[in-house]
Amino acid sequence: MSLQEIESQALLLPPGERALLAQHLISSLDEEDEIERVWADEAARRWDALVSGEVKGIPVADALADARHAVS
Repeated sequence: MSLQEIESQALLLPPGERALLAQHLISSLDEEDEIERVWADEAARRWDALVSGEVKGIPVADALADARHAVS
């Protein structure tokens, strides 16, 4: 099926279905999905390292104090 044939068929859809199709097509081009996947992988990696004891967590108050000290 050619692009023109697909477009012709798509234009026959009701407006709501065309909008949904357009949203799906645009989101398939969106790099945000890849960025979200990479961040999810990183979060999982960090969680696993924390749970396994590979890294040690620090209290948020200490982390904030360190951050404030670093920028002042």
